[in-house]
Amino acid sequence: MSSFDSTLSSLGINRSAGANTIASSAASSQLGQSDFLKLITAQLANQDPFNPVDNGQMVAQLATISTSSGIADLGTTLHAIADKLGATTTSDAVSYIGRTVLTEGDTAYGRTSGGIAGGVELDSDATDVNVTIQSADGQVLKTIPLGAQAAGTLSYDWDGMTDAGTDAGPGPFKVSVSAQSGGDTVAARTLVWAPVQSVSTTSGSTILTLPGLGEVPATAVRQIG
Repeated sequence: MSSFDSTLSSLGINRSAGANTIASSAASSQLGQSDFLKLITAQLANQDPFNPVDNGQMVAQLATISTSSGIADLGTTLHAIADKLGATTTSDAVSYIGRTVLTEGDTAYGRTSGGIAGGVELDSDATDVNVTIQSADGQVLKTIPLGAQAAGTLSYDWDGMTDAGTDAGPGPFKVSVSAQSGGDTVAARTLVWAPVQSVSTTSGSTILTLPGLGEVPATAVRQIG
């Protein structure tokens, strides 16, 4: 048994071989920094003068508690930073009011100048991409051929004129996309621009209320206009 183990034993503390935690009759089952320093002091005060504590052993013990304490402090600091970065402040949320955002959806309202702008996300390359715009009752108003496109995000702009050459009006419009590659369907999503009607925060998350789309998390926004 080492002199350090003897000191622990004299104080009523048993340490199991190879274990990193120290059991005691007290409520805590682990030594804190102050406990460790008290033990070091007791070890020095009760050491055998004919067999003093080895300097190397003492330095190693101090280095161990210093490193453990440093890691614990660092962990606490990193958690605090993560909480701060993950939280959404009121000013962050309010900044969305009056803006338009680009997000996944299938409902779009016409611009004051007519028509809509939007986007498509393709999971892989496609040889043929088409965007279809319908009225609220399902009537096809316009089909926009985008041709072959590489995987990623692409945009389109519709002037508001139907295939028949008439003004489609202000909407709302239903937007869908079909994408093919050599006869196989390519996974794709439509992106629409929508004005932010209101904003709320829940557990640090910002929720946007968008016309025709309902409540959408701010994390789903691809672009802010």
